[in-house]
Amino acid sequence: MVKSAITVSLVEAARGGPFVLWDGLEAGCKTARELGFDAIEVFSLGPEQVDSDELEKLLQDHELSLAAVGTGAGKVKHGLTLTSASREEREEGKEFIKRIIEMGGRFGAGAILGSMQGFWGKDVPKEEALKYLAEACGELGEYAKQFNVPFIYEHLNRFETNLCNRVEESVALLNTLGNDHNIVILADLFHMNIEEVDICEAFRTGAELIGHIHFVDNNRRPIGGGHIDMVSVSAVIKEIGYDGYLSAEAVPYPTEYEAAKQTIDSYNKYFG
Repeated sequence: MVKSAITVSLVEAARGGPFVLWDGLEAGCKTARELGFDAIEVFSLGPEQVDSDELEKLLQDHELSLAAVGTGAGKVKHGLTLTSASREEREEGKEFIKRIIEMGGRFGAGAILGSMQGFWGKDVPKEEALKYLAEACGELGEYAKQFNVPFIYEHLNRFETNLCNRVEESVALLNTLGNDHNIVILADLFHMNIEEVDICEAFRTGAELIGHIHFVDNNRRPIGGGHIDMVSVSAVIKEIGYDGYLSAEAVPYPTEYEAAKQTIDSYNKYFG
């Protein structure tokens, strides 16, 4: 059975980005619990910003789980990517992500690789960048095994990366790593609306590898605020037997609370 989650950002520099709740972990947990979410997804500057003991207490007190943890601050704040021309920067990027994996692993939550995958360009040709990306994902997936969590790879739209933009490209990337890679694909409906010819067929293509979903409309507003056909999308999510989180990575429109409320109402409408 699918579960609901909502994003909580602790990165003030990213305010205005696609995260619903912005007033800290305690306030985020309170809102999530009040509205009936199953979990939160946390975007932080790094593990040093999160007191794990405090987070554990907050999750227990509000009867919530941790759905996933983001790694994007590695690029946003530290300028690190896994496909940099600099070996030193690539290694530093992997070490940053490993610390995030450790933080999430304590709570059974996987770490998400999104913006830190980077781009290919004149300094790093496409084939070389994809090789760096695959090798890093393989290493990070292996590292996550000790915590019994998967590593979560998110392909992004063409404006945010030029490496993998569609589900079929992510499947092809992970297939180069064999069958024991411990990596799942994050399917984000916002990115899919831009890149996929048919969102439902994309879900079928990635059925065996999709392990996390960002539940958001085409304009990055909460589901119901755009034009994604959720009748068809919810049907295919059920058809493929997906039983992970539907996590709201959406802009807080028109307000944080209203965005959270619209999300849980849409979740209950299509999956309740």
